[in-house]
Amino acid sequence: MAGRPDLYAVALGSNRRHGRHGAPERVVAAAIAAMADAGLTILAVSPTLTTPPIGPSIRRFANAAALIETALPPAALLARLKTIERDFGRRRGQRWGARVIDLDIILWSGGLWASPTLSIPHRAFCTRDFVLFPLERIAPDWIDPLGNRSIRQLAARLRRRRPVDRPATRP
Repeated sequence: MAGRPDLYAVALGSNRRHGRHGAPERVVAAAIAAMADAGLTILAVSPTLTTPPIGPSIRRFANAAALIETALPPAALLARLKTIERDFGRRRGQRWGARVIDLDIILWSGGLWASPTLSIPHRAFCTRDFVLFPLERIAPDWIDPLGNRSIRQLAARLRRRRPVDRPATRP
């Protein structure tokens, strides 16, 4: 018997073309379809943003967020998302380097989760505009269980702190 479904916020990012899906924006859309094909219920998807890279990559990223529902516990969902990444040709490489697809669990309706391979909430999500701005479009009232602030509040704080020389396309 399956457990009750939980809600998860998943961040998606791509900055490499894919042989079948094309440009990064289309890779993000295909990854959302792959999540649905993998048995995850897609409840909402943000618009896709184009953002500058962090770290050594020089290619701009296509970023989005999705709210999904599944009875899978966090570790099993992570394994399913990593399978999708591998199916898209994702290989482990340089941190923050170019990637065909990145799928990260950001938040979980169960609150906090910690294991050697997964921390929920995602450790750096509240400092990343490319995560917060898409998430704000689909889950503005979701409360960060660590900081006790809504996604809307976290995004507003980030907008106030954002350096002028790092523009991002906002939805």
